[in-house]
Amino acid sequence: MFSRDIGIDLGTANVLIHVKGKGIVLNEPAVVAMDRTTGKVLEVGEEARRMVGRTPGNIEAIRPLKNGVIADFDVTEAMLKHFINKIKVRGFLSKPRMLICCPTNITKVEQKAIKEAAQKSGGKKVYLEEEPKVAAIGAGMEIFQPSGNMVIDIGGGTTDVAVLSMGDIVTSESIKMAGDTIDQDILQYIKKEYNLLIGERTAEDIKINVATVFPEGRDESMDIRGRDLVTGLPRTITIHSKEIEQSLRESVSVIVHAAKSVLERTPPELSADIIDRGVILTGGGALIHGIDQLLAEQLKVPVFIAEEPKNCVAKGTGMMLANIDKIERRKII
Repeated sequence: MFSRDIGIDLGTANVLIHVKGKGIVLNEPAVVAMDRTTGKVLEVGEEARRMVGRTPGNIEAIRPLKNGVIADFDVTEAMLKHFINKIKVRGFLSKPRMLICCPTNITKVEQKAIKEAAQKSGGKKVYLEEEPKVAAIGAGMEIFQPSGNMVIDIGGGTTDVAVLSMGDIVTSESIKMAGDTIDQDILQYIKKEYNLLIGERTAEDIKINVATVFPEGRDESMDIRGRDLVTGLPRTITIHSKEIEQSLRESVSVIVHAAKSVLERTPPELSADIIDRGVILTGGGALIHGIDQLLAEQLKVPVFIAEEPKNCVAKGTGMMLANIDKIERRKII
């Protein structure tokens, strides 16, 4: 039994694994539940996510990746090991080759940490590729042509903006402002305005069901429950899209500024191509209501959301795995 090559989208919020010849076989939250006293891993992925904010004192639900990089090496290794065992890709005597995606501006030390965690979890050879490049391939963009392609990949921990041509990144920027920051903004707004404490999962539900970042966007309302900070008792309130839009303006403006900054540094010929082709949005953050309209208005170019934006990076790793021997010859790492 031979091992299979695998591609991993090692995200701050979710881990997706693409197995060569099989497609995406795993999509689980990047959460690990551990017993604080013994240091033992209790649950990983979806089962661990259900425990977030609902655990007794001795159990902790940890997200081992922060802003696209490893914050807790041992927990990341345990999580990867669990996922790789779950998908059964190891051969009897052989280990799989792995292609892992990382943000554009991470340091050599952070790159080394990702490689080491992957090798310890069962990888034979580990290749790293930049996330926006892989996302663009997964979104079906023709990045190997001598023409400009722009991608904005809004993940959980980072937003990567890049202009690509001839199969490589021409200009790029990576900022630590993405889906998780928006969850925190919502949480803090409700705490400040209503003296109500809500959990991360409730904040995420608000982001999905009510939130918009475009002033003339959706007009919805939602009842949410939390703990009153004055009385300490449970309380229900109703929140509306308009107030959430106002609370997110500052964070979203950072993403807009990063996109403008990349466009300003792009060679004029490639800028002309982007006006024709538009900008593609990938990552889970592309699904935030109104983000495409806001970026189109601010950048003055067409903006499109990729098909299945959450899966673009994992799909892209699959396409690159098909050419892994070429990557090996190029010795990208």
